[in-house]
Amino acid sequence: MSNVSIDAKESAHNDNQPENNTRRRFLTVATCVVGGVGVVGAAVPFVASWNPSAKAKAAGADIEVDISQIEPGQLIRVMWRSKPVWIVRRPPAMLDELAKHEDKLKDPNSEAEQQPTFAKNRYRSLKEEYLILVGICTHLGCSPQYKKEGAFEEAVEGVPDGFFCPCHGSKFDMAGRVFESVPAPLNLVVPPYQYVDDTTVIIGSEAEVA
Repeated sequence: MSNVSIDAKESAHNDNQPENNTRRRFLTVATCVVGGVGVVGAAVPFVASWNPSAKAKAAGADIEVDISQIEPGQLIRVMWRSKPVWIVRRPPAMLDELAKHEDKLKDPNSEAEQQPTFAKNRYRSLKEEYLILVGICTHLGCSPQYKKEGAFEEAVEGVPDGFFCPCHGSKFDMAGRVFESVPAPLNLVVPPYQYVDDTTVIIGSEAEVA
């Protein structure tokens, strides 16, 4: 009688074994999946923190500008790092004027450390013909007006072209140099830039110096 009971128990145990093994495998796989999801969930925010946001990338991205269609005397505006940048194609007469009023300027030689090294010259540019400036007054951040062909003489006698800030009366010449006796303390900022070729400029980075 006892042998029959033992055999019955062993038989029942053997019959349930495949089911128990299947359940055990399911629980093992489920635990691994849940654990893996937890690791991924913890890793994603951390990995995401290594990469700058789209907004951050846009804020610091270089911009490429085609300057081939700019006419002499014309100013175009582009946006870089949420700031207006002016590009002016200066004709020879405008360039010649720069040497005639330097005694009226606060910083004619661009000695203040506020721009790339290449801007420390009378023209404040890589190429004399093209002036590239951040179009924001260095006083309180207003945007000056471009006045040319004699219109600037209303602000500074004898100087035909320049930039006038209507907010508080600051005045800058066609190299972005600030005049004496105005609220703005510094010349207009020259952003970092480089030429790819004769008609394309990249604003935001300078060419490496060998």
